[in-house]
Amino acid sequence: MRTILDDNLCEELCEAAREKSIEMDLDISFAICDEKGFLLLFRRYGEAPTFSTLLVPDKAYTSAIMFMPTEQLARLTCDGGPLMGIQNKDSKITLVSGGFPLVVNDKCIGGIGIGGGRDNEDSVIGEYVLSVFNKIIE
Repeated sequence: MRTILDDNLCEELCEAAREKSIEMDLDISFAICDEKGFLLLFRRYGEAPTFSTLLVPDKAYTSAIMFMPTEQLARLTCDGGPLMGIQNKDSKITLVSGGFPLVVNDKCIGGIGIGGGRDNEDSVIGEYVLSVFNKIIE
């Protein structure tokens, strides 16, 4: 079982994101970070929106350090939510969907961030990359 985000695993996950984005006819940005939120890989494909290049590293960071998808964190930070205002303590925390933690045996080993499409499109690509990740680490 592979449990470390080495260069080869990062490249495999990046390729999975690229394949899915081509299938969906989307230009995306993609990032992977380790469990502490340090960036390991970043790619921008085609004409992915410029703003996605700023968001995806932070999506990966957020999902790794918070150990949850950014979409889930966004729900917890709403007015009156249990994590309301947490994004004000760390400027890299983003509440935009498209960030997913990479989990092995209930331990977060990193996170991925996808951007360039609509919320649901980024999520479809993210879920696909997670399915590839889970097959690889088995």
